[in-house]
Amino acid sequence: MSEASRVSVLFVCLGNICRSPTAEGVFRRKVQEAGLEARVHVDSAGTGDWHVGRPPDARMMEAASRRGLDLSMLRARQVTRDDFDAFDVVVAMDATNLEDLEALAPGRAVRMLDFAPHLPERDVPDPYYGGGEGFERVLDLIEVAAEGLLDEVKRRLRAS
Repeated sequence: MSEASRVSVLFVCLGNICRSPTAEGVFRRKVQEAGLEARVHVDSAGTGDWHVGRPPDARMMEAASRRGLDLSMLRARQVTRDDFDAFDVVVAMDATNLEDLEALAPGRAVRMLDFAPHLPERDVPDPYYGGGEGFERVLDLIEVAAEGLLDEVKRRLRAS
């Protein structure tokens, strides 16, 4: 299989312990359900380096687990300029993340909720300092947007 017949997706949030690893887990499941795991590479990273090497937030892992997602094997890393060469689609969780990514590579990132234009929100909110309901809301938003992103990835695969 040639590289042209693959699509790689990177999800990015602030610290890579809540939103972006959740998006990675949700999207991996959608890719597997679509039978595309051999053609789609998925990863996540953070714009900051505070949590490098750490697993996702325990509250996020717990919320994800209730939906059948295991995020325990993921470890935080910081996004680099090289990621823009390595990934076809770089997905920011909110406007601040997008701004940080634009500073590294202008015009190369999109927001997660761009893939769910019917939702009133444009940003996936950071649940880190809130209560448990925030983690559930993040999962709800990501699951909806992941469907639209999967459609985009399928379109790219058909075009390659």
